Amino acid sequence: MSGGGVAVSEVRLAVPEDGQAELTRLWQQRWPGCPPVGHELRGPYRDVWVRFHSLPESKRYPQDESEYAVVLERHNTVLDELFAGEDVYVITPVWTAEAELPSFRPGAGYWRSLLVADDPDPEFRTYCHLTAVRRPWRRGCVDGVLRDVADDTMAGVLITDTGMRRVHHPYDGGADVFLESSEERDRMRDRHADWLSRHASGL
Repeated sequence: MSGGGVAVSEVRLAVPEDGQAELTRLWQQRWPGCPPVGHELRGPYRDVWVRFHSLPESKRYPQDESEYAVVLERHNTVLDELFAGEDVYVITPVWTAEAELPSFRPGAGYWRSLLVADDPDPEFRTYCHLTAVRRPWRRGCVDGVLRDVADDTMAGVLITDTGMRRVHHPYDGGADVFLESSEERDRMRDRHADWLSRHASGL
């Protein structure tokens, strides 16, 4: 579920732990006025945004292992350029109809919860509960996540450095990448010009 076009607000379920508060501070410092939701970043931060398609001719979904290999190669090439030698946060969402926290698997650190679809009727409200796991970046270390995203069985993933200066948001069909400056964005865009959309909007 994308939550496209819907206002996103913070759900304060409990006083955050120190680590949760620090992540929130970093995010708000780097991306003020925008929640940690990939598609929401494109509007206010278009000047540092570029989208890469994950298959030739902008094909949306891989159909065999050779195409999965292309998808993973493109993602990992960009991720290497963004995060080589650094630790990253892998941020993944769980959507529910309840504000209460779901049961997360061991090792999945809860960060924050967002109300992504508001409605007077509680049955039609949607909440997004985010986990953030820190790990050293190694090529291939998130291939399982990237395959799930490519298959549209997972959505809303963000991968960012620990200072949250750069963001990689994979989706089924490609990735939205947000850099520190328009100049850095232009250099990355030019390196991978063959992976760009032919549409004037860049989508």
